Amino acid sequence: MQQKLNLYNTLTRKKEVFEPLHAPFVGMYVCGPTVYGEAHLGHARAYVTFDVLYRYLKYLNYKVRYVRNITDVGHLVNDADEGEDKIAKIAKVQHLEPMEVVQHYTNRFHEDMALLNILSPDIEPRASGHILEQIEMIQEIIANGFAYEVNGSVYFDVPAYNKDHNYGKLSGRIIEDLLSNTRETEGQHEKRSPLDFALWKNASPEHIMRWPSPWGNGFPGWHLECSAMSRKYLGQIFDIHGGGLDLMFPHHECEIAQSQASNSKSDEAKYWVHNNMITINGQKMGKSLGNFITLGELFSGNKELLEQAYTPMTVRFFILQAHYRSTLDFSNEALQAARKGYTKLMNGLRVLQKIQYPDEAATPDEKLNEELLKLTEDCFRGLNDDMNTARTIASLFNLLKKINSLYLGQLQIGSLTRGTFDTIKETYNTLVLDILGLKEEPLGDQEEMLHLVLEFYKEAKEAKAYDKVDAIRAELKKQGIVIKDLKTGIDWAYEE
Repeated sequence: MQQKLNLYNTLTRKKEVFEPLHAPFVGMYVCGPTVYGEAHLGHARAYVTFDVLYRYLKYLNYKVRYVRNITDVGHLVNDADEGEDKIAKIAKVQHLEPMEVVQHYTNRFHEDMALLNILSPDIEPRASGHILEQIEMIQEIIANGFAYEVNGSVYFDVPAYNKDHNYGKLSGRIIEDLLSNTRETEGQHEKRSPLDFALWKNASPEHIMRWPSPWGNGFPGWHLECSAMSRKYLGQIFDIHGGGLDLMFPHHECEIAQSQASNSKSDEAKYWVHNNMITINGQKMGKSLGNFITLGELFSGNKELLEQAYTPMTVRFFILQAHYRSTLDFSNEALQAARKGYTKLMNGLRVLQKIQYPDEAATPDEKLNEELLKLTEDCFRGLNDDMNTARTIASLFNLLKKINSLYLGQLQIGSLTRGTFDTIKETYNTLVLDILGLKEEPLGDQEEMLHLVLEFYKEAKEAKAYDKVDAIRAELKKQGIVIKDLKTGIDWAYEE
């Protein structure tokens, strides 16, 4: 089947056929985390969304370079141009070096992403490792007349830029409205306009994260980092820029302005793709509301809002069962329903392993073959229609009904052609495992299961059913486990 991927482009506000700038090569940049705390449910939604897009692009035989950064400097409290660096603030409280904080939370982020079966990006640059590239970009913007220096800080001149460009083209914001709604803030006196934003900030004496620059010791602006790093690894314009809807303004709007004002003179990316937010029982998720859930809390169940722990694959399925551009509301009921849906798909994998095409096939049932091939094609229609994983999952459940009917003998496998049978297996396995990125999770607690087996062993031994005793010992030995008959009781150990 011919695959034509359509993506909703925030920049043009419409769905467009995905046509890479330099096919078969695709450049994709997704804004990574600011590593000053644990990853949360909002992070999971963004990175699962773009993980599926990455997987699907590779399935379509594109050669993808996926870049997802780590923000380890310059992201100030409240996303402002004044105040403390989020990472430095945590470092002071915990009496650590800022890069100790960065490393700790970067490691934790990677662990959580691995649990969610999110593929690693091809390049994961850190903002602190690209100071020279950021300084170079600032110099270009100043030379082009769109930035100015004050007291060792450099600001982007939004009104000057807006004379010949459109600041607001991505978010739909209008400058006049922005000006009327902008409050006077600390440090505002340095700016020519309250809309101007920092490209480089002069470091005050107590600011511990600082680098030399043509304007004095300081640190880069948060928005600039992504523009400089994406340009270094993907070029002056690339295919896809992704991130959460909360980043569209001002972060992504500022990125476009910086790229247009620099020597890149581009919108940075051809397609701007944004995933929507997660709400908690209908409310926006936030630390101040007390409904903020980290991934560690979700996986452990250690949170008042949670009725139980939820496995990583349950969380992944929960995210995928909604279209990425729709709001996704968290509740215990929704997660429990997601667990059932995930389990149903996993059972489908097990059934497919068991059914085999017969040595002697019957006369093919043309109508049945046509129906099943149509169901397999329908599984891809959702993905091609702006990555609608919800529709794809619904289509997989429709296909699964037929798979179960084949398994139970309600439909005869021999009435399918070999090609149809292989297409069903390949479609289901590829979509569930390779594209949606779901995987089978370990069953239960190994210690508890072994304890149960040892109880059966003990009963068999007391009943002198030595054939069962030997059988249990042999089966466990295959798993690398030996039973130990001790004076104090029965125990097990790994075979040495």
